[in-house]
Amino acid sequence: MQKSHIETVGTLIHFKDTEGNRVGAKGHTMDNPVIGYITLGVVDYKRSIAFFRDVIGFPLLISDEAFQFARFQAGDVTFAVVGGAGKEREAGGDVHTGIAICVPDIDAAFRELSAKGVRFTMPPSKQPWGGYMALFADPDGNIFYLDSVGGEQ
Repeated sequence: MQKSHIETVGTLIHFKDTEGNRVGAKGHTMDNPVIGYITLGVVDYKRSIAFFRDVIGFPLLISDEAFQFARFQAGDVTFAVVGGAGKEREAGGDVHTGIAICVPDIDAAFRELSAKGVRFTMPPSKQPWGGYMALFADPDGNIFYLDSVGGEQ
């Protein structure tokens, strides 16, 4: 097994091999995917920030009330809460709760996974907050984010 180490850049974590090369470097698609962040849909945005920051003890990295979005550092991954989940829960699920599979090139990974029969519920697209991501389902219908390792595409 090849040894690696972790390099933290801002709130992002990059894994490097023993030669210092970033694992999953540009040009690779699904060779070295990582769980980059976890997002939880919540009903009360402010109450959730207070709970995860003050009670659980996760350091708050960013909070944007306009988007009802807050991100915390939770060990090696980031953890986010997104407000406004009540309506989605009534409909049988919460579109804000999920796990992000992060890759260096979203478009290439989308093509690769599509060719393997993966069902995408949202193709790669620019998001209102400026991000670029896709959504796909596992065989049981659980939805995952497909996002970039560096948080940008």
